[in-house]
Amino acid sequence: MFKSIIERVVAQAARKPLIVLALGLALTGASIFYTATHFDMTTDTGVLISPRLEWRQNEDAVSAAFPQLNDDIVVVVDGKTPELAASAADRLSEALTADQRNFVQVRRPDGGEFFDREGLMFGSLAEVRDATQRLIDAQSLLGVLAYDPSLRGVASAIATAAEGAADKPGRPANAKLEDPLVKLDEAVSAVQAGKPDWFSWQTLLSTGKGDLAPSTRQVIRAQPKLDYADLQPGEAAVAAINAAAAKLQLDATHGVHIGITGQVPLADEEFGTIKDNIGVVGALMAIAMVTTLWFATRSAKTVTAIVVTILSGLVITLGAGLFAVSKLNVISVAFIPLFVGLGVDFGIQVSVRYNAERRAGAGIADALERAARAIGGPIVLAAGAIFLALGAFLPTAYTGIAELGIIAGFGMIVALALNVTLLPALLMLFKPPPPASEVGFAWAAPIDRWLQRNRRSVLLAFVGALMVSIALLPMVRFDFNPMHLRDPSTPAMRVLDDLMHDPQRTPNTLSVLAPNPDAADRLAARLARLPEVKDAITADSFVPSDQPAKLPLIEDAAFLLDATVNPFDFPPPVDDASTVKALQKASGELHRLAAAQPGSLGEAAGRLAGDFERLAQASPQTRERVAKVLVDPLNVTLDKLRMSLQASEVTRATLPPGIRSDWIAKDGRALVELVPSGDSRNNEVLRKFTAAVRAVAPNAVGLPVATQEAARTVSYAFVQAGVLALVLVCLLLYAVLRSVREVAFTMAPVVLSGFLTLGTCVLIGQPLNFANIIAFPLLFGVGVAFHIYFVMAWWRGTGDLLQTSLARAVLFSALATGSAFGALWFSDHPGTASMGLILMISLIWTLVCALIFEPALLGPPRKKERAKNAA
Repeated sequence: MFKSIIERVVAQAARKPLIVLALGLALTGASIFYTATHFDMTTDTGVLISPRLEWRQNEDAVSAAFPQLNDDIVVVVDGKTPELAASAADRLSEALTADQRNFVQVRRPDGGEFFDREGLMFGSLAEVRDATQRLIDAQSLLGVLAYDPSLRGVASAIATAAEGAADKPGRPANAKLEDPLVKLDEAVSAVQAGKPDWFSWQTLLSTGKGDLAPSTRQVIRAQPKLDYADLQPGEAAVAAINAAAAKLQLDATHGVHIGITGQVPLADEEFGTIKDNIGVVGALMAIAMVTTLWFATRSAKTVTAIVVTILSGLVITLGAGLFAVSKLNVISVAFIPLFVGLGVDFGIQVSVRYNAERRAGAGIADALERAARAIGGPIVLAAGAIFLALGAFLPTAYTGIAELGIIAGFGMIVALALNVTLLPALLMLFKPPPPASEVGFAWAAPIDRWLQRNRRSVLLAFVGALMVSIALLPMVRFDFNPMHLRDPSTPAMRVLDDLMHDPQRTPNTLSVLAPNPDAADRLAARLARLPEVKDAITADSFVPSDQPAKLPLIEDAAFLLDATVNPFDFPPPVDDASTVKALQKASGELHRLAAAQPGSLGEAAGRLAGDFERLAQASPQTRERVAKVLVDPLNVTLDKLRMSLQASEVTRATLPPGIRSDWIAKDGRALVELVPSGDSRNNEVLRKFTAAVRAVAPNAVGLPVATQEAARTVSYAFVQAGVLALVLVCLLLYAVLRSVREVAFTMAPVVLSGFLTLGTCVLIGQPLNFANIIAFPLLFGVGVAFHIYFVMAWWRGTGDLLQTSLARAVLFSALATGSAFGALWFSDHPGTASMGLILMISLIWTLVCALIFEPALLGPPRKKERAKNAA
């Protein structure tokens, strides 16, 4: 019935090619118009998996309670000194907060006024005692610096300190002077030599140890305004950050490095990587496909007809797909290679058979009708099988590929329709000449005979390969980490890798939503005892411990230092003459100290004395450069010191709104954040961490949960869809072939090529991932089509299959698809490149199974075998 229908359709197209062409152009034009007016695509990877899954619902619950934590940009500010990092983070966060065009919210999770004021309180009691005592010990030095924060004041402070040490050379406190002298010598001598250098007063004067150690890294979290209709929705926000950093001179020349990472820039860079050489990859694909089509048909006119048919089908499928799903996603857009890869097969089948009939002497219209009579049934059956195979993804939770199945499945109907209407019409209009040589492969006759003589050996060899592949299946590795699909050399990935080494800032954390803050604290205490958990953080983690003991220490220091760091009177205006005079005086006192205190302290004093002498004799511009290196960080340090001496009692109720809203939702629910022990870049560490946490808190969410659950969802979707596709295709084949044996003959090579592909992946060390697993629907579709062609030809009594025009069509169809999509291997995007590699491997095995295993499996033609048995 199908053969008869296809034959009549092709005959009508051959008789009225202009009408068919006009209808094809009209439908293509309408699809172009609909696509242009309705095109929509989202790069939001959150839509790829069904929101009905429990772990997705847990994610949605956290996202709804804390919307500011979603889709953020992480700006990492690294400074050569703590002062540079803090100052740069302050200025940059202010600039981004003012940019309401690009940002919804800007937060400082580890900086800002609260941490400047209460920072000392977060150390241990011993660390707070040590830090406050060091400040008190430095009172005399601080007094001069706070009174006159200039190069003149620095020189005066050093002169005072050196004078006291020289007058009392045996005093134990003198030893504490050595480090400041050494650091000042390094900074001043470097600037005088024209080299960049940075100085930290915070490290010298007011720091503690352990948790109070000064940090040269600050983090800003910015929530950008995103347009998911753009392939890189965060591009404008990232550009705004870079522009603000450039305007503020936050660069290496000024001792600062700005790194940008986070969900948004990582996704943007991934698509940017794909886009970077998509032109080259696309050109390679087009050249490879057109070249293969020419070798298949030996006619430029026929190639043109096939290409026009494919492009028209692609446009129509795109329009229909947008009508069906409204919006493409990053997976469903893969219908393009699927359509081209599977659609080109139909065009090659029609054209090669048409050439065979033309070679046999038939006219153009007659050759088209004969071709339709010969391959109409197999093509319809192949299209139906592919349609069912792709549609098998509809019931799965992998929404992205389910939508791909809808679009690509409909595309098979479009491809079939156009290849039996538009392609014949174009061939009638273009009138390609008959081929000059045989269409089949006469040279393959010895191979056909060898396969028939050695059927048993060939089949045993494939069975052996199958057994080896099955034995290797437990070693098939699915890499669930989406970070491994990205180019590690991109800026956001380099920053992310750096953050992975920072245990307190790694993105591989888990979050648990608790009913209230008290419940969050109880849960955190329980989870913190797990060996897989390094730290458990709640809102109360920002309420310092031991406050009754720490506050008196800070209050005592504030009482003693208040007049020191907040002088009532002001120094005379700074001028160059007074600065030179102060440098000369400091040089003299340092020389006196060097003479009075032999050893390393005296040597350091002598070197700095020389620096000050040369600086006093240098140009005013040199003194200005030295002043900038020393005075800018001094002002930052003094400001933070004044703030830290104002520490007061902190309670949950007095936490700043910004911190409180990050940990306690408006409805009272509270967040627990868990940091893993060990290397958070290691998949096994993350697996154990996730399992341990979810055993206690099943509703935990975060990147480790999302990646592992997504892996399970995707894997199960492919198993579920694979089984369903296998059942549906087998039922379709049985309905046509009416023989379990012949259904098995069709499907066995498909299953075999799948196992051989997986075994090869194990042998070459190529893991499966979210990108390259998409190759398997293409493998299944192409494999089913090829084997349907061979089995139905054998079913009709065709022997010596490798010598037929069908073998040529199958060979060049596989080469067209394989060579074209093998070009993906050259993509800069690791995920796309791995998909190209697996497509190549799978198509090679599909071709081997079709041209070697299938003929050996089928044996003598069905009708000849029946006649022999009857005799």
